[in-house]
Amino acid sequence: MGSIKDDRGYNQGFRQSKALEIRTERRCDYVIQQMDKSESAFVLEIGCGTGEMSSILARKTSMEVLGTDLCVPFIEEAKRQYQLPNLQYRVLDFHHPDLGEQKFDYIVGNGILHHLHNNLDQTLQNLKALLKEDGKIIFLEPNIYNPYCFLIFNTLPVFRKMANLEPDEMAFSDSFITKALRKHNYREIKVEYKDFLLPNTPDFLINPSISVGAVLEKTPILKMISQSIFISAKK
Repeated sequence: MGSIKDDRGYNQGFRQSKALEIRTERRCDYVIQQMDKSESAFVLEIGCGTGEMSSILARKTSMEVLGTDLCVPFIEEAKRQYQLPNLQYRVLDFHHPDLGEQKFDYIVGNGILHHLHNNLDQTLQNLKALLKEDGKIIFLEPNIYNPYCFLIFNTLPVFRKMANLEPDEMAFSDSFITKALRKHNYREIKVEYKDFLLPNTPDFLINPSISVGAVLEKTPILKMISQSIFISAKK
C-alpha cells in the first residue's frame, strides 16, 4: 500500500482502503469513549492530515472540532472533502502553536506525538497550556514493541530512510510516555496496548483480524506487540 507524503516528502499515513477506513473509525470510537460527548465541548486535533479523524469526531459527537496540520495541501484537501457546521480546519505548526486565548476540553491525535519525540517536553507543556481545567489529551501512538515499528524506528538507518521517517520520529513504549506525562504532572494517566488491524489488510481478512486482535489485546505478553499504544491523561 502506498503512503501519503506531506509537502516535505515524509510519510504521514496510508492511502485510503477499506481496512484503513474501518481502522480509523474504530480508533475514533475509542477516542469518543474517553469523552463525555458534551455538545458544548471543544476538540482540537493536532496533525489531522487530510481530515478523516476530525470529520468522524464532528459527525458522531456534535462537539466543536478544529483539525490542524502544518501541511498546507493536507488542510486544503480536508476543507474540500469534509464540511460540517461544527468542523473547522486550520494550518498550525505545533512547535509554535498560536490559537490565541482559545482553550479545549480535549486534544487528540492519531500517530502525532511520536513525530515530536525530540521536543516532547515542550509539546506536553503546550498541550497543557491549551487545555481547559480538567481537560484531557487522547492520543494513539506507534508501539515500539511492535515488530514492524521496532524495525523501522529502532534498527538500521536504512529502514528509517526506506519508510521516509522524519528525523525526530520515534515510537513509544508504555513506560516512556507514562514517565513523560508524570514529569509534567498529568493526572489519571491511562496507557493501553491496542489494535492489530493493519491498514493494508485484504478485505476478506478484515473481520478475522479484528476478532483475533480483540483476543490478543486481552492476552498478557502478546498484547505488547500491538500496533499502537492508546494514551489518555487529564491536565
